[in-house]
Amino acid sequence: MRHTKNETSTQTLTRLITALDNHHPVTITYTKADGTETIRTIEIADVIVTAAGDIVLRAMDRETGEMRSFRTDRIQTYTIHRTAYTVTRPATDDKPARTTVGLATVTVLYPVDCPIARRVQILADALAA
Repeated sequence: MRHTKNETSTQTLTRLITALDNHHPVTITYTKADGTETIRTIEIADVIVTAAGDIVLRAMDRETGEMRSFRTDRIQTYTIHRTAYTVTRPATDDKPARTTVGLATVTVLYPVDCPIARRVQILADALAA
């Protein structure tokens, strides 16, 4: 188990992106907006940067089987597993229409074969912009 307070946000993000690349689930201790903590095992699908500058993980929650968003600054601890993803993702046509009010996001695209350190730098550059 890794504690995010003991490492830089770049180290945490690098490890989480590596888990995404390798399709390894991650168990996180997460502090919700109301201050309560929850433990979730998630399968990361995407990393986005919001207009407010928050780095957000879009991930399937293994408990509910639903897509959720997790701000990386609210993750207290995490463990990356060596197993593979198991949650079935909906096909592109099966996704319900989603209307988001009051949340703007910036999608950061990078080549899949790009080294992990470069991808973290691309995210950092997007935050600075």
